[in-house]
Amino acid sequence: MLEAVAFLIIGLVFLVWSADKLVYGAAALARNFGISPLIIGMTILAMGSSAPEMMVSATAALDGKTDTAVGNVLGSNIANIALILGITALIKPLSISSAVLRREFPLMIAVTVLAGVLLWDSHLGYYEGIVLFVLFALFILMMLKISKSEQAAGDALLEEQESEVPEGVSNRKAIMWCVIGIIVLPLAADRLVGSAVVIAQYFGMSDLVIGLTIIAIGTSLPELAASLAGVLKGEDDMAVGNIIGSNVFNILAVMGIPGILNPSILSEHAMGRDFWVMLGVSLLLVVMALGKSKSINRIEGGILTLCFLGYQIYLFTNMSA
Repeated sequence: MLEAVAFLIIGLVFLVWSADKLVYGAAALARNFGISPLIIGMTILAMGSSAPEMMVSATAALDGKTDTAVGNVLGSNIANIALILGITALIKPLSISSAVLRREFPLMIAVTVLAGVLLWDSHLGYYEGIVLFVLFALFILMMLKISKSEQAAGDALLEEQESEVPEGVSNRKAIMWCVIGIIVLPLAADRLVGSAVVIAQYFGMSDLVIGLTIIAIGTSLPELAASLAGVLKGEDDMAVGNIIGSNVFNILAVMGIPGILNPSILSEHAMGRDFWVMLGVSLLLVVMALGKSKSINRIEGGILTLCFLGYQIYLFTNMSA
């Protein structure tokens, strides 16, 4: 058991590290080939924080653990909003000034509702996975179009994203990090999922709950790091934008993976319980962020954090569900 916990921690560390290095190398390489920093920021960097979720969901699906893969998506989205933005707002109130970001909020809600439609019958199928990936591609194209129209206006979020694109990195170094990331990422994900299964069996946890708790929190670490770094640098829009983008990517891209790789009947609790928690905290975030103050204050951050803690306590007291 202790060995499984140790390997779980090791898997999480290398998962986050390798995802970061892969994104760093890919972004630097793209810049060296003349791709616009705007495009890099809206694609490679924006999707990079969801790389751990993507690899873990693929690994879990191939192992026949589709409940864990879907639980990872639902749990990560809940953690992104209730835990990460909650903690971030407690440290420093978040102001929302980006026009692009304000347009992303309705999109996040629409995509979240779509997840409920697909999970309504507690089945995630092959064609549903294909639909999610097609919508993911359309979402990227739409956000690029919106971003280009707002770039001339000097949108805060776009400026912050472009500033994050690495400069002065040689092609050799960029390729090296890409190769290392590509090799280590799946190995770390496999170790993480394998260890999580052992722990789940030891404590009598269901595949769904292990995805909603330990794995979801672990794979959300890149978003936590990005949001904290953003708010400490005064980049509030970036901190919130990382979460909104990650949640949309998780549903459209990450949840599509298990549908394609291992279409399955899901636990009834995914739709009957956890989807509604995800939708609830998403709506709560929108109400907070788009209210009169256009900000998330410390009290609201505390409310979000308490929602997360209450949800986790409930899950750990109903581990077999």
